[in-house]
Amino acid sequence: MYKQLDLFASLNEAPPPKPVPRLNLQELQPPVRMGEPEVDEVLEEASISSGPTVVVNDTGGPVSLRKGKRGRKSIREMDAESDRINVPDDDILFKKQYYSIGAVAAMFNLNTSLLRYWETEFDILKPRKNRKGDRHFRPEDIKNLKLIHHLLRKRKYTIEGAKSYLKKNKSGAQQNFDLIQRLEKLKGFLLELKAGL
Repeated sequence: MYKQLDLFASLNEAPPPKPVPRLNLQELQPPVRMGEPEVDEVLEEASISSGPTVVVNDTGGPVSLRKGKRGRKSIREMDAESDRINVPDDDILFKKQYYSIGAVAAMFNLNTSLLRYWETEFDILKPRKNRKGDRHFRPEDIKNLKLIHHLLRKRKYTIEGAKSYLKKNKSGAQQNFDLIQRLEKLKGFLLELKAGL
């Protein structure tokens, strides 16, 4: 026990420490061994069920339920994400003068750090910065970013390859990209028409 003196030199005992909350083991589901055929089904149930699930590997150590969160993404994952960009059409895009970096990152399903990196690598990306240093993307910047995203994610150019492509085809690159976008919209319309027949 700790004792301390107060201002009037009397001995007082320190208050007892607060008890540490204990984990209720009955709330946890039983551990699942990796390598069993039912692991995928259990992981799907774990995302649906209310209680936390403990997954252990063959040595008895815990295994994270989230896979692939760190490091580079596979080509298949990048292809799936490149199809999920949500950039609005030009008439909606040009209604606002500026978009925050978070809003632009949400449109392209990218990290803000990747957008800042692309800004340093590509000369055509020049978002405005306020005194605080916040980036504000104009609609023209978003269109250029859409072109860069197409070159890097869909056509699988490297950063250096995309830079040289943009230098060689300054005005033609944007026109070719606009033509590709229109043809993809036409293809989508024709596929919907075919499905409706």
